Amino acid sequence: MMKIELLENERLDDLGRKNYKIIQNPDGFCFGMDAVLLSGYAKVKKGQRVLDLGTGTGIIPILLEAKTEASHLTGLEIQEKSADMARRSVRYNDLEDKISIVTGDIKEAGSLFGAASFDVVTSNPPYMIGGHGLQNPSMPKTIARHEVLCNLEDVVRAASTVLVPGGYFYMVHRPFRLAEIITAMTKYQLEPKRMRFVYPYVDKEPNMVLIEAKKGANSRVTVEKPLIVYKAVGEYTDEIYDIYKPEVYDKRNHDGQESGEKQK
Repeated sequence: MMKIELLENERLDDLGRKNYKIIQNPDGFCFGMDAVLLSGYAKVKKGQRVLDLGTGTGIIPILLEAKTEASHLTGLEIQEKSADMARRSVRYNDLEDKISIVTGDIKEAGSLFGAASFDVVTSNPPYMIGGHGLQNPSMPKTIARHEVLCNLEDVVRAASTVLVPGGYFYMVHRPFRLAEIITAMTKYQLEPKRMRFVYPYVDKEPNMVLIEAKKGANSRVTVEKPLIVYKAVGEYTDEIYDIYKPEVYDKRNHDGQESGEKQK
């Protein structure tokens, strides 16, 4: 691990895999469960090139590097402070040959990277439309949560532009915008192929949706079984624990228990 300097109010958080850590500042925007679930949902084959749109502090590229054999991962982030934290996290984890952080606008991804330049694109974009919902007075948090600098169509258009034909786009979003999401994806030749709703508890409504879309594919979508986050207050389900702590489950697997299998 390379020595790095933490700035005021920054902290170093353990990601629970490969001893990787990430720099975060609670006064800015810290990653949430949605980013972790997206990294678990995305499929990346050996040698593929990956772009994360709106990478924040670089959580998704770092987690994907830990679990895949991607040839290279790139994070695009418009806020320089977040991009700087992401670069320092990449440097701390000695991943500079595997992950690049680029400061730039999602709307200009095509000109920044060129058309058809990535095999996989991921995004955990702002969920809220303009003034919809409570806007945090802290600008970094507002930009991360609200469509201030880009909207859903900007993200989908950018993903389609930089993806190779047959490439995959993975996104996490809110179920209340699902109709808009599917409309935007099909408009830009990204055909939804898999979809999974995330429920906080088994008896509650879903509050997230994970979507896989393929560029130029035929129309056919599979709605997968629900992903339940908590089995009791403060207690994750085994599947969530599997996503968060894969190395612990890997050890358990060597003892003959299948990953994600419910413990008796």
